[in-house]
Amino acid sequence: MKKWNLDALYTSFDSIEFQNALVETEKMISDLTEFASKAFIDSNDAVNKINTYLEKTEKLRKVLVRAYMYCSLNLSVDALNEEAREYLNKMQQLSAKTTLSRTLFSKWVPTLGNLEELIDNNDTLKEVEYYLNRIVGGSRYLLSDKEEMLLSKLQQTGSTAWGQLQSELTATLKVDYNGKIITLSEVRNLSSNKDPKVRKAAYEAELAAYPKIAQSVAYALNGVKGEVNTLCDLRGFESALDQAIYQSRMEKSTLDALIESMKEYLPHFHKYLRRKGELLGHKNGLPYYDIFAPMGESSKEFTIEEAMDYIFDNFSTFSPELEALARRAKDEEWIDYTPRQGKRGGAFCANIHSIKQSRIMTNFSGSFSGVITLAHELGHAYHGDQIFKERLVNASYTMPVAETASTFCETIVKNAALKDAEKAEKITILEQSLKGSTQVVVDILSRFIFEGEVFDKRKTTPLNPRMLNEMMISAQKTAYGDSLDHDYLMPYAWLNKGHYYRGGLSFYNFPYAFGLLFAKGIYAEFIIQGAPFVEKINLLLRKTGQMSVEDVASLVGLDISSREFWNSSLDVVVKEIDLFLELTK
Repeated sequence: MKKWNLDALYTSFDSIEFQNALVETEKMISDLTEFASKAFIDSNDAVNKINTYLEKTEKLRKVLVRAYMYCSLNLSVDALNEEAREYLNKMQQLSAKTTLSRTLFSKWVPTLGNLEELIDNNDTLKEVEYYLNRIVGGSRYLLSDKEEMLLSKLQQTGSTAWGQLQSELTATLKVDYNGKIITLSEVRNLSSNKDPKVRKAAYEAELAAYPKIAQSVAYALNGVKGEVNTLCDLRGFESALDQAIYQSRMEKSTLDALIESMKEYLPHFHKYLRRKGELLGHKNGLPYYDIFAPMGESSKEFTIEEAMDYIFDNFSTFSPELEALARRAKDEEWIDYTPRQGKRGGAFCANIHSIKQSRIMTNFSGSFSGVITLAHELGHAYHGDQIFKERLVNASYTMPVAETASTFCETIVKNAALKDAEKAEKITILEQSLKGSTQVVVDILSRFIFEGEVFDKRKTTPLNPRMLNEMMISAQKTAYGDSLDHDYLMPYAWLNKGHYYRGGLSFYNFPYAFGLLFAKGIYAEFIIQGAPFVEKINLLLRKTGQMSVEDVASLVGLDISSREFWNSSLDVVVKEIDLFLELTK
């Protein structure tokens, strides 16, 4: 099957189970709100109140999120599914109704002067100590009860709606490629085609299609970023980046160390890009349309079966548990593999705690890059499998560590593939690895720079497509330098990336760089320590919802607050670059 199976969630929107879930969710929200309104007025019986609230919240979230995911997953592969859209809107409205009870709890907990003592004397509270302490620390960013409720409702017709507009417009955009109408995902997949004429024609077709929706999507981006700026100012965050760092449970100094190391190592990546451009016959740097061009004599195309078998074999070099998880994903039809009309672009993995399963969406086209994407998303599923062993309240992990298992799994597949490859195939695999690393370091840096400028300029003016294009080109020139041909960049890179259109999650770019380099550091330790280190990695993944990123890293003996750590991880990539340069002399 090329499509996923969602029956473990619900069999249809008309099913008794789904309809009952809607009714049950309403009742549970009402019950929780009534409980919170009565309980959180004094500190009497505080331990019992906390435990009762968390139990009720977890039960509610299991039902609500299960139904929400059914709607969202259906819509992600069929943008014109009006039934899914209608019910998703319903679930969003229900979710907004949980704001009052959550706000009451979040304001009450910090008033408990003896919280530390309560935690020390109760084993159940010890399980959620980090969660409770985060509530205390985050209380300074809360608004009044009425304001929180109002904002929650307004966001449904604000940033959430704007994000859905971007998703629908890009999923349904018709691209004229050589007289044939195809989807945006399909034309973008051609960027890794063997034929240079196909790659350039696809790039030109993609650029020609974007103006049809650019104005509308620009409005969406303005709406999202404007809302975030307003809320950050109201809540007391210095900036959207300040909020993103707080949400990531990391120190600013850690992010600063990461970004500075990335900037320092840019010249190494530029060498790789220039060499690739030369090998493809370009004299003025690599044009954007050839960034994903396959290299080497071995440009094998994979069927879905071949891709999954390849992943099974390579995952087995890490642990039987990882291989078994990947086999389960295939056998139980967790994966929606290939592009089709109305299906959104890119790839994602959704961990669903209530059924202890994940669902993966990709736009697999048969390239080795597609195999790596599958490995990446299966890494997210493996992280989910570990986090399912924890309480739901402890299962929410942050952006940077979210990309750790996925990038680690990419590294497993790439390194295992490199190990026994002949020279021609080694160049192909090595270049594929560098292609990914360059995206995650150089392109991510350009997106980080771009998003910062968008937030800054949006404070004073709305941004039209021309301005956004110019800002994106400027950011790409800053990150890529002269390694790319400046006559062939991608001005519309702001339009096709859904990450920019999430009101509750800004700067969803640096976590990818964090994940790559953190995973490189962990993988280096795995090579040294071998099988005994696997359980440490599993522990790290399980605890990602219960610690700061710095403390999570310390579980495996890594200090990520230092430039030395990030430099050492980047040195691993530099070795790959040097090998590529040597093999392609």
